[in-house]
Amino acid sequence: MNIIFLTLININSIEERGIYTDLMRKFRDEGHNVFIVSPFERRMGKKTHITKSEGVSLLNVRTLNIQKTNIVEKGIGTLLIEKQYQNAIKKYLSGISFDLILYSTPPITFTNVVTFLKRKNPKAVSYLLLKDIFPQNAIDIGLFGEKSFFKWYFRRKEIALYKASDCIGCMSPANVEYVRKHNKYYPEGNIEVAPNSVELKENHQEDFTSKQIERETIRSKYGLPSDLPVFIYGGNIGKPQGIDYLIKCLDANKERKDCVFLVVGNGTEYQKMATWYESQKLNPQLHLNVKLMDKLPKEDYDMLVRSCDVGLIFLDHRFTIPNYPSRLLSYLEYKMPVICATDVNTDIGRIAEENGYGYWCESIKPEGFTALVDKILQSDRVSMGERGYQFLKQNYLVEHTYNAIMAHV
Repeated sequence: MNIIFLTLININSIEERGIYTDLMRKFRDEGHNVFIVSPFERRMGKKTHITKSEGVSLLNVRTLNIQKTNIVEKGIGTLLIEKQYQNAIKKYLSGISFDLILYSTPPITFTNVVTFLKRKNPKAVSYLLLKDIFPQNAIDIGLFGEKSFFKWYFRRKEIALYKASDCIGCMSPANVEYVRKHNKYYPEGNIEVAPNSVELKENHQEDFTSKQIERETIRSKYGLPSDLPVFIYGGNIGKPQGIDYLIKCLDANKERKDCVFLVVGNGTEYQKMATWYESQKLNPQLHLNVKLMDKLPKEDYDMLVRSCDVGLIFLDHRFTIPNYPSRLLSYLEYKMPVICATDVNTDIGRIAEENGYGYWCESIKPEGFTALVDKILQSDRVSMGERGYQFLKQNYLVEHTYNAIMAHV
């Protein structure tokens, strides 16, 4: 079967770890022909070209900067990418018939590319992996107004993309219910859970001694104490994560002697976090238990996560749409319990509490977060981490997403 996958994530190698590369490897390993269309952002200085390696064809398309850039270039780049992808597909993949058209949000502006591919391949199934409910998520955090032109324009784009999709795969049950409730025109039975998922690495069976040695080595490398629990927040540091609240939580707990807080990542709000962090370091009287680090390569980041004790998930409390951050997967894979400080609409915290691998609070008052830190320090974190790992194996492996998609082909 020939599969084309459209994404805004820059993919250089199918062997990289990530929710999309893991899934594409699964399709490849099941014997399908995989074609990935991915951007070469302007900052990379490369031209559009296609390569075939590691069993897949990778078409990288030159675009404007669309990730971690100013809102003007991001907006223009997002609008242009549809035509850029379509032209590249015409030039490099014109002789290929596709059986499955896969694509993810963001962006919601793939509609013309999808309809173009469906016209050429009338029997193909179009399947949307819905990772971002836009424009409502942008309205929730005040990027533009409920009655603005941008809301009207992008909502039309959103509806058009949904209508072009034979199936919509959502990240969680709350996502399914939200999409059904707000898109009555769409066939209810064609909206389902196709979760964020990983290919599980068989590195969890080492003996206790070897894991302790590795843990101490990694902690020493990054200047982390070996005798205290480390709470890690890793990934995007942007407006959706409610960084103002995260800073308040760190500020309220910055002198604790019973744990350490580690923030790793980058994003549009990184400088705000860095400004707060540097101001705290200037105080010689402060016993600061917070460490801020810039983004690490995926392999190094995974090793660092593996040496920590508790995973942190933050979302802005204003969200009415149910986000489900993929950073959860790394925490569960490395048998870490989680604290979720989020809005009330996502089910990520409820699912964690119901299945015994985490705790939840609303991301408004830092006292709620502090109470959960106290609670998890008194909990059996090893048992909680094991329950999370088993939940991952039962629900969030690539075969779960693969099987959900293949049921429609």
